[in-house]
Amino acid sequence: MKRDSRLSGVLHCLLHMAELDRPATSEWLAQAMQTNPVVIRRLMAGLRDAGFVASAKGHGGGWVLTCPLDRITLRDIHEAVGAPTLLAVGHREESPGCLVEQAVNSALDDAYRQAEALLLERLGAVTLASLSRDFHRRLQRSGRSLHEVSHEP
Repeated sequence: MKRDSRLSGVLHCLLHMAELDRPATSEWLAQAMQTNPVVIRRLMAGLRDAGFVASAKGHGGGWVLTCPLDRITLRDIHEAVGAPTLLAVGHREESPGCLVEQAVNSALDDAYRQAEALLLERLGAVTLASLSRDFHRRLQRSGRSLHEVSHEP
C-alpha cells in the first residue's frame, strides 16, 4: 500500500515559505517538492480554507503564510489537508463470517483507534515554529547557508 505523504509534503512547503521574503509560486514549490504545480495548488487549497495561507494571482503573486508559525500545529495541517488515514494497516476482510477473524478485527480496531488518538494528540503538540527551530539548528550545525538549502532555481 502506498503511503500518503501529503502531510510531510505540505509541511516541507510551509517551512520553505516561512523562510522566503516573497510569495512562493505553485511552480517554485512544485520544483522544490519534485511534483506538479497542480498537486501544490490542491494541497494549498485546504490550507487556504483553514486560514493558514493566502494566494495572489499575477506578477509577484503566489502563496504566503497568514498565521504565525507558533499558532499552527501539525494536527491543524493534517486536518486542513483532509485528515488522511494515519495508519496504513487494515483487516484481511472488513466483514468476516469467521468468528476468529471477527475477534482479531475487534482487537486490532481497538489498538488502531488508540494508536491514532495518541498520534493525533502528539501532532497537536508540535507547532510549525518548533519545526522551524529544529531546521535552523540543523542548518547551523551543517555549516550551510539558507540559500544552499532553499531549492532556488
